[in-house]
Parts: sequence; structure tokens; C-alpha cells
Amino acid sequence: MNSMRLGWLFLAMFLIGCSSSTSANKQTKEAPAVPAHFTASNTSNPIAKYIELVGFRVTERSKGHLIAQFGVVNHSEADVGDVKMTVNLGTTAAKPGDPPLISFPAQVSKLGPSELKDVTVAVPTKLRVYELPDWQFLKADFQITSPTE
Repeated sequence: MNSMRLGWLFLAMFLIGCSSSTSANKQTKEAPAVPAHFTASNTSNPIAKYIELVGFRVTERSKGHLIAQFGVVNHSEADVGDVKMTVNLGTTAAKPGDPPLISFPAQVSKLGPSELKDVTVAVPTKLRVYELPDWQFLKADFQITSPTE
């Protein structure tokens, strides 16, 4: 009988110890959320709600010439055809109204239903690739310029 009470006592102590929070747990909960994807900012465009940009990578071909690589996803069941857009890359720490780090036009040809296409764009800029934030701190804003309806 004593061993049974002792067992319950240890179980209760274990559960109480597991339920208390530590400062290490609080620190991990306060980490900023990282966007997993980027959606269009011009929501008036009829296809904007179906288009998503994912997986941004920025490399440097040579001084003054960056290469932006990313995927464009069509979440609709319709063929949207050729899509033209203007992409603005900034940082997750940017305040509203801050200018983008780089801005460039991009185009995807024949974007079909539920399709993902890779896009590579040469971006002339004065920035060097090491001056840009790591991929997890990039924030994209884009506007679809074509098709308009």
C-alpha cells in the first residue's frame, strides 16, 4: 500500500514538473513568424488570389548583377496563361512604407492549372548579395500586371 502511494506521489511530482514553463520555452515562443509564401498585393486582379510565390533564392552573377530564383504557383483549376508581374523584395524587419531592397519585372509563360513553374530573373542593382538578408528574412510583395482580367 505504501509503495502505491509513493508511486502516485512520484507521478504527481512528474506531471507538475512537466507542466511548469521555463524561460527557454518562453524565448522560443517569442521568435518572429517567418512567411512561408508570398501572395499578390493587388487583390483587385481576378487571378491574384490564385497566384503564390515561393522559395526565393538570390545569388550574384557578378558585381551589380543579381539572380533571383523562385517558384510561381497557380492554385486555380484554370489555365491562366502568361503572367507578368512586378516583384519587390524587402526584409521582414522593414516598416510599412520602407522602399524595397530590389524590384524587378518577372514573367511566367503558360501557367497551367495547379502548376508550379520555376522563374529565374537577372536583376541589375548596386547591392551585393551579401548585403541582402538571408532567405528566411526576405519578404516579397508583387503586383500582377498581366493579364488584367
